Amino acid sequence: MSTTTATTVTGAAAPPAQSRVGSRTLRAVLRSPSGVAGVLIVGLFILMAGVSAAGLLPHSPSAQDATVRLQPPSVEHWFGTDQLGRDTFSRVASGVANSARVALVAVVISGVIGTVAGIVAGYLRGLSDTAISAVTNVLFAFPSLLLALTLASVFARNWFTVAVAIAVGFAPIFVRVARGPVLALREMEYVAAARATGMRAPSIMTRHILPNITGILIVQVTLTFSWAVLAEASLSFLGFGTPPPAASLGSMVYDAQSLMVAAPWTMLAPGLTLVLLIVGLNLLGDGLRDALDPNRKGK
Repeated sequence: MSTTTATTVTGAAAPPAQSRVGSRTLRAVLRSPSGVAGVLIVGLFILMAGVSAAGLLPHSPSAQDATVRLQPPSVEHWFGTDQLGRDTFSRVASGVANSARVALVAVVISGVIGTVAGIVAGYLRGLSDTAISAVTNVLFAFPSLLLALTLASVFARNWFTVAVAIAVGFAPIFVRVARGPVLALREMEYVAAARATGMRAPSIMTRHILPNITGILIVQVTLTFSWAVLAEASLSFLGFGTPPPAASLGSMVYDAQSLMVAAPWTMLAPGLTLVLLIVGLNLLGDGLRDALDPNRKGK
């Protein structure tokens, strides 16, 4: 997975008010075709996950009914039923909610830890930079999915340990994404002026450094969220993800392998949902990248 984002760091002055930045960013995203598509697709899945979390699904995701096994899509069962008579649409919606929960926690953990470490390494340099970079390089030596698989297999399997396992693999990405721009920002005049006035390093990093890399981090969060969703699905497919009876898109695809010919909807529903969710998140990331990239403004 690439750690490169197209966004660059700018500004020799403090950023404008957050409300104005947010409204301008939203307008810029909605001017981008990929941004509009990403917002619509992601919004649809947020609605689906919200309906599942609120318990408003047409059927229980775990309710089994042998009398309706492997029924094709119908008015009663929009995506058909599986080999146990469970409603596929309800399980897909529940799987989206479960994947989003795992991915959100994983991104929050990896984003906070990685960003803080990256800012500290880039601003303080010296021993802090050496130590953090060494740990980052070690973690980068392992493929993120393999590292998550190893950790998930060691600890008791539940959705939170899966999220932590995924976060460990993605934290180094945030370290690299944050550290690079900070190396340039620490030499800016307004940072030097803050040091000259006696402002302590933690205050400089939170008040002057962090706001100026927010754009990069927003884009990286969106991309990492899509990777985390895919990682959770991959772990569930291999039997190390969200444990049953909770629904997971990855485990649904695994269970449907032997039913692809007899009941293709059992494979197509979770598979296409996962693809569309990943595509939507990446389109949203592209829209945010274009909106926050200063080199594209005014074009």
